[in-house]
Amino acid sequence: MSTFKTLDDLGDVTGKVALVRVDLNLPMQDGAVTDDTRIRAAVPTINDLCEKGAKVLLLAHFGRPNGERVSTMSLSMVVGAVEKVLGKEVMFVPEIAGPVVEQSVGILRPGDVAILENTRFWKGEEKNDPDLIKAIAANGDFYVNDAFSAAHRAHATTDGLAKALPAYAGRSMQAELEALDKALGNPVKPVAAVVGGAKVSSKLDVLKHLVTQVDHLIIGGGMANTFLAAKGVDVGKSLCEHDLTGTANEILAAADSSGCTVHLPYDVVVSKEFAANPPSLRTCNVHEVAADEMILDAGPAAAEALGDVLKTCRTLVWNGPLGAFEMAPFDAATVALAKTAAALTIEGTLTSVAGGGDTVAALNHAGVAKDFTYISTAGGAFLEWMEGKELPGVAALLV
Repeated sequence: MSTFKTLDDLGDVTGKVALVRVDLNLPMQDGAVTDDTRIRAAVPTINDLCEKGAKVLLLAHFGRPNGERVSTMSLSMVVGAVEKVLGKEVMFVPEIAGPVVEQSVGILRPGDVAILENTRFWKGEEKNDPDLIKAIAANGDFYVNDAFSAAHRAHATTDGLAKALPAYAGRSMQAELEALDKALGNPVKPVAAVVGGAKVSSKLDVLKHLVTQVDHLIIGGGMANTFLAAKGVDVGKSLCEHDLTGTANEILAAADSSGCTVHLPYDVVVSKEFAANPPSLRTCNVHEVAADEMILDAGPAAAEALGDVLKTCRTLVWNGPLGAFEMAPFDAATVALAKTAAALTIEGTLTSVAGGGDTVAALNHAGVAKDFTYISTAGGAFLEWMEGKELPGVAALLV
């Protein structure tokens, strides 16, 4: 694995200023934070730096203000939620550089925390502008990146600062990079990947990369229908990208030449309408789908067979559900396979890493999220990592 410095590599930082990039792009309703998961993810890094006596300045973006000051996107709105999670007072600074930040640093004591304003209020942030980087860096002694979810962006506070100051990975970033290395960087083989979701088009690069990396590729969700159609199966009214069947066949051929086995469901749960527990619900072989039916989940036999595949593997990467899991009973295959993966992880025979919004929701729904080896809350960054792309925010930390 490529090496990067962590907080364990810090010397004496008493009174030194840490510029810490975190993810505070939080879900809000009526001006209040509705989910503090991302704040909690940053706590180990913040507490570690505070205990070491650093002055901690948090840098983050919120929404897409496009380089303008938008009052409804000010990070002043999240200060209360951060104070509640940290259990201590947090200063808000309405700038990210310049004399106002300098004065605030003068007021802070070692172990204190401040949140700087939304970095995207400045046009130079998304442009990775050297002048802005220099101005922000002027008020800091070292840089810590704890926002893997923003690591696929080459912005001033994710990439530029890491090159301008001594740079370290925060605890959350460190855990993420170590988990991802175990999953696809240097995994214990055999490796299985579950890729689900509605559209092949959104995960083409993921599929093309994975067939060269894994031993078993399990395709689920609406994507599976496109692959079934490519194999000549009539999928009826199912969600299917018929224009991509050629691409699906290319991916299947690439898998074949790489020695990767692709698994598609051979029994499916179908219905004439997409509704909870519809009267037209039935389970059938994939070759028996009627013209007026749609495939909404993998069938029980397929789910059991996929569970047997996982039993032969040592590593699992999961992104996307196997069916329309938001509505019963089309969550059955996802829940069954998730429970198998969790049980194998608890037994110690499988390292399981999952990521992406729908995936996290599906694993929480199955009640097994806590049993997986690692769950990434990053969306875009996790997908780009699965595509084999270099993430600028990670590359900038490497020594």
